[in-house]
Amino acid sequence: MKRYHVFALNFMLVGVLAALLVCAQRFLDGYSIQILNLVAINILLALSLNLIYGFTGMFSLGHAGFMAIGAYVCAILILSPDQKAMLFLLEPAYPWIESAHAPFVVAVFAGGLAAAAMAAVVGFPLLRLGDDYLGIATLGFAEIVRVVANNVPRITNGALGFKGIPAYANLWWNYGWCLLALVLIVRILRSNTGRCFKAIRDDEVAARAMGVNVFRLKLLSFSLGAFFAGVGGGLLASLLTTIDPKMFLFVLTFNVLMIVVMGGLGSVTGSVIAGAAVTIILEWLRFVEDPITLGSVTLPGIPGMRMVVFSLLLIAVILFRREGLMGTREISWEGIAAWLRQRRKA
Repeated sequence: MKRYHVFALNFMLVGVLAALLVCAQRFLDGYSIQILNLVAINILLALSLNLIYGFTGMFSLGHAGFMAIGAYVCAILILSPDQKAMLFLLEPAYPWIESAHAPFVVAVFAGGLAAAAMAAVVGFPLLRLGDDYLGIATLGFAEIVRVVANNVPRITNGALGFKGIPAYANLWWNYGWCLLALVLIVRILRSNTGRCFKAIRDDEVAARAMGVNVFRLKLLSFSLGAFFAGVGGGLLASLLTTIDPKMFLFVLTFNVLMIVVMGGLGSVTGSVIAGAAVTIILEWLRFVEDPITLGSVTLPGIPGMRMVVFSLLLIAVILFRREGLMGTREISWEGIAAWLRQRRKA
């Protein structure tokens, strides 16, 4: 398939997505729109972690820390000085924190850059560790970020966090950033750099023997993944309009990792499909936490039961389809065209 055909089809697909977003804003209620917003953010976060883990083979558990950095930086920049003066109750904010202000797009980008910069700093020593040790070290990093956010009240407002964050993160912003991340990650993976990422994942020793600068490319992948995690954290902060250190526990990283594993390590398509499916299923399963009446017997609702049910579903996926929904396969226009040709011949 020629390149301009692919470009035209991609352009049409973006147009269909834009039309669907217009219809969603016009016909869906606030709750459904909130779910659609979470779908976009979860896909963005899954793509960022899949770049690190699925395509470069680095077992990282620090995503919650990068999201926290992006969320706090974005919130500080989009909150007005008057809002920050009222929010900082424990201790007054530093003057440079209180006066900092930027448009939403700049604030989100700054959150991503701050997360990427921190990833470069901590990645310099941590990425020299092996897989299991790297996972433990990045998990410790995420916990350090949360503890620091809890104990620097003049910057993060401590345990109180931020409330009343401007709700700029609508469908257009969230899906716009998600689409941008998707395009950039796909372009990177199709380049020589992306092929080097996959070579490092498959056999680091062989990649080094072929002249690949393994450490530099690992640091690049780690920083790129952290950038999009920071962007996702900034969008989430503006969507929820409130953040505090308790939001960024390990369970947040686990949720993103769950999406990546279910979709397939090393599959962009899998991250997109699983990001949408997991978000919708988790919301749909809320009914299992409500009281259930069976004839004359009423069973009380159990908080957290939906996560138990979903965990059982995840275990079933891992047992019967260990590679995830897509494995390492991708859906592409060329693949669709080849499938249609085969169907015609049949």
